[in-house]
Amino acid sequence: MGSEPRTLCDVFAAAAACGKPNLLLSKVDGAWRPISAADFGFTVRALSLGLNGLGIQPGDRVAILSENRPEWAMADYAILCAGAWSVPVYPTLPAAQIAPLLADCGARAVFVSNLEQLGKILTVRAQLPGLDHVILIEGHPPPEPGFATFHEVVERGRPTLEMSPGVFEQRAARVGPDDVATIIYTSGTTGEPKGAMLTHANFVSNVLGGCEVIPFTADAIALSFLPLSHVFERMLDYSYMHKTATIAYAESIDKLAANFLEVNPTCFAAVPRVYEKVYAKITAKADSGGALKKRLFDWAVSVGRRRVPYLERGEPLPSGLAGRARIADALVLKKIRGALGNRFRFAVSGGAPLSRDLAEFFVGAGVMIYEGYGLTETSPVICVNGPGRMRLGTVGRPIAGVEVRIAEDGEILTRGPHIMKGYFHKPEATAEAIDREGWFHTGDIGELRDGFLSITDRKKDLIVLAGGKKAAPQPIENELKKSPFVALPIVVGDRQKFLAALIVPNFERLRQWAEEGRLRVDWSALDAHPDVRKLFQAEIDAYNADRPHHEQIRAFALLPSDLTVEDGSITPTLKVKRRILESRYGALIEQMYAAAQRSHVA
Repeated sequence: MGSEPRTLCDVFAAAAACGKPNLLLSKVDGAWRPISAADFGFTVRALSLGLNGLGIQPGDRVAILSENRPEWAMADYAILCAGAWSVPVYPTLPAAQIAPLLADCGARAVFVSNLEQLGKILTVRAQLPGLDHVILIEGHPPPEPGFATFHEVVERGRPTLEMSPGVFEQRAARVGPDDVATIIYTSGTTGEPKGAMLTHANFVSNVLGGCEVIPFTADAIALSFLPLSHVFERMLDYSYMHKTATIAYAESIDKLAANFLEVNPTCFAAVPRVYEKVYAKITAKADSGGALKKRLFDWAVSVGRRRVPYLERGEPLPSGLAGRARIADALVLKKIRGALGNRFRFAVSGGAPLSRDLAEFFVGAGVMIYEGYGLTETSPVICVNGPGRMRLGTVGRPIAGVEVRIAEDGEILTRGPHIMKGYFHKPEATAEAIDREGWFHTGDIGELRDGFLSITDRKKDLIVLAGGKKAAPQPIENELKKSPFVALPIVVGDRQKFLAALIVPNFERLRQWAEEGRLRVDWSALDAHPDVRKLFQAEIDAYNADRPHHEQIRAFALLPSDLTVEDGSITPTLKVKRRILESRYGALIEQMYAAAQRSHVA
């Protein structure tokens, strides 16, 4: 493969030259179609020169508003090789939230995936006088100046590429490691979005350090379904490209189950919410199979869990456990793995903490999940677990070149080649995040043991009760999620006498329970149903049984629907926006506390 890359342009050049017939895969007209390394290379080069032809200069900002697809990666590399900065925007965002991002970064051009995304840009274009070009990937744009199709921009660059092939290489070679590659707006569970400027060196150091730990290989097929607008999937796609693995772009989260079976991937990455949903489906199926099947399932899972310490240390199982594990595997565990296809090797988890309980369930069943940790501002990986260096319940050890230390107040600090250049046009916010010695303040609380980092909570999320006791909501929420009926708990209680919880139920499981009991439930007034409340009270009581007084949940309310990105209650990476929920459900929270006080629960 030659020397190590210094910029993302080098990563592109090596991948384009690898000769692979199926570097990318995507579904077109109902069939999975390969794109060869040569075709990928040609398109990116022509597109990059086409952008130059539109007047895009080094340092200009070009946005990408699109779902995951080959053209996303092609646009990204074309922008980067032109020396411009790519600015990814979540396709789930409404127009009103997109306009401030494009205005803040001063985008000169934007790639949009389809007519729906184009519609968003058309409604806000008057607010964006600096936006000269709108490039549509699929469909026909309005026949007026400033609009073009992806294909037209490729065709604009083709003559230069064919007549002067060296022009592209000269431009790409001028891009240096310390040049900014991208502005990524933090989805921000608090406050206004800030644009983190990440350089080519930031990403390349992360790719090289990450690939030392996670065993990506050239023969792998990686399924890409987390949004590429999120730094986690973006860095992984750069890693796949660096290793020349095949990247298959899922059609959508809705079609993920079908795409999984069709692609039969070797590896993929997901956020904990995805693993939680898979776990809920598996256990619901086991519960509906009758008492004997349920006992067998529980026994097999417990055998799997007993394997975990040996797997972590890379040691052989004692003979008795090995025998039981073979039986558990043959009867139950291989079916869990089978759901992921026969090529599956491992998955990566990031974006939020994965509960130890959930990790043990999957790893015990032979589904290897390597959990990592990082932030947009750290491009993103700080730590990650991997083969031979793994400890469940932690986010692993720091990758090469990355320093981590714990401040006196418990905050995780990190320093190294992965730290962003700063927030775009926000020197005060940059100075607040990165101290004079170069340490980035993550805002997370954690601890280091034997080099392994554990995250305990967000600094801003710590709840201080009226009596002065502090409670960390995330570990409590992870415990509550162990109930098959609880999909998403939000623990509240700042300055109150005790903790309470807003609960999004597992609606699928709850409906099944209601049908079995022949109960009539008004789903819009779920919280008022006495039998449903009794069920959840029993689940809360089970949690409270062995908890210290200040960590017990003394009141709860059931929310009638799931949280969505569209309603602003969760970020595009499925993190809960606590402050927004606390103000939206302020009246409900007050009622909940008042009712609990009246019944002397506290």
